Amino acid sequence: MADAKVIPFDDDRSRSGGAPRSARRRSGAGPAVGTAALSALPGQLDATPVQEAVQGGGEPVEGVQDEVRRGGWDRRIAGGLAFLRRRVTGEYEVDEFGYDKELTDQVLMSMLRPMYEKYFRVEVRGIENIPSDGGALIVANHSGTLPLDGLMLQVAVHDNHPAGRHLRLLAADLVFVLPVVNELARKAGHTLACAEDAERLLRQGEVVGVMPEGFKGIGKPFGERYKLQRFGRGGFVSTALRAGVPIVPCSIVGAEEIYPMIGNAKTLARVLGVPYFPITPTFPWLGPLGAVPLPTKWTIQFGEPIPTDGYPVEAAEDPMLMFNLTDQVREQIQHTLYKLLVQRRSVFF
Repeated sequence: MADAKVIPFDDDRSRSGGAPRSARRRSGAGPAVGTAALSALPGQLDATPVQEAVQGGGEPVEGVQDEVRRGGWDRRIAGGLAFLRRRVTGEYEVDEFGYDKELTDQVLMSMLRPMYEKYFRVEVRGIENIPSDGGALIVANHSGTLPLDGLMLQVAVHDNHPAGRHLRLLAADLVFVLPVVNELARKAGHTLACAEDAERLLRQGEVVGVMPEGFKGIGKPFGERYKLQRFGRGGFVSTALRAGVPIVPCSIVGAEEIYPMIGNAKTLARVLGVPYFPITPTFPWLGPLGAVPLPTKWTIQFGEPIPTDGYPVEAAEDPMLMFNLTDQVREQIQHTLYKLLVQRRSVFF
């Protein structure tokens, strides 16, 4: 049986559009060489040499596979070195809020993705309810003792939306006074939860995320899990009305159980200057090991958007309208939470 002839990747004639050398085919039936694995390699390597080397059957040529592998690693290393060079020389861009898109996409999302995909195994529903362009305000429930739900929500939008949209979260002022956390939050696109910043982002066409329960949501006792706390005074509704963007309710199931909060050391919390000091079945009894979240199964569902562009400009100053819209969003999130809990088979599966 004749051996297949391998066309090298650096063959100038194959690149220049000249007459390519045709490879001799292997005889006999067999599965065609798949190119799906090649397309997944960094740099989107061209799989044409493999297709030409093995036509109609037979096994992949080992030399071609090795060359593809080397090319993939070469591209990864080159990309990593170029990224480091831009970091060192300062040749990268941040917006007026400090958002570093390149760092977020290539580093921060890559660090969060294993927790999102493998640890919490997040299932996303209704992603099509987030518009493909223009501003939108995502309003979600908040829970979990530590705000991991906001980070998982950011990954969910980033990795699942067909248009590859980025979520800009509104965070409490405590986030921006903590060392290291402050810088990372800014780089990841988070900004202070104030109406001015939120409206500016929405008018720029960004997808903005807010969790109106705040510390009341993430710091509530385990016995009150999945019971929404007060949504403040409806400031997020007023912001959406001014910007004329839709409000997308979002319900997150699974975050409540990652740190079951069975107590709150209020005196210690006051000494440390934090809203609460959680006591869980594992923390502080197990020390740093007690800070590891439980591997619960998460579901994030985006509900039907509530349009606001049909209201007049002065509607943002109408307290009754803001109250009604706030209540509508809250009830929609709560109803969806109950529905998801009924459908859930287990906290961990």
